[in-house]
Amino acid sequence: MHCPFCQHEDTRVIDSRLADDGATVRRRRECPQCGERFNTFETAELKLPAIVKSGERRENFDEHKLRISFERALQKRPVASHDVDSAVREIVNDLRRSGEREVPARHIGELVMRELKKLDQVAYVRFASVYRKFEDVHAFREEIEKLERDLPPGLENMQLSLLGEAAAAAAVKRNHRKG
Repeated sequence: MHCPFCQHEDTRVIDSRLADDGATVRRRRECPQCGERFNTFETAELKLPAIVKSGERRENFDEHKLRISFERALQKRPVASHDVDSAVREIVNDLRRSGEREVPARHIGELVMRELKKLDQVAYVRFASVYRKFEDVHAFREEIEKLERDLPPGLENMQLSLLGEAAAAAAVKRNHRKG
């Protein structure tokens, strides 16, 4: 590899470590000509499926767009950036493992909602309201009630109730009458 400082034709690796949960190799390099040190990152180049948008238009998968979706939904929410990185990585890994050449955009939206549900309820509802095109308050309420009913064990104490205690109790009472 050429030195980015002096353009010398060869550099030597002085240290290698795994990064990004083993998906990347970080190499510390040194130039024998100028003595400067720098890092390089090596990842496997795997083709991700094309995204089939509505109207059958196709475009390449764009991890940056995926990250922006998370950032918009999580704006002003107390979620660490490393948790967002993990969620994005999980979706990318799911797409790679699928082996599909093309994936509908709706599938990507479902994967984002799955990961947002784990990270933050408010962000999940924000994203779902746009993604599922909620038309009225009733649609919001139904989604919130479903979210609180299906909350994974252990998360109920980590997040505040979206409806408040009285509304949550009323939702539970309505659900018992239905079931």
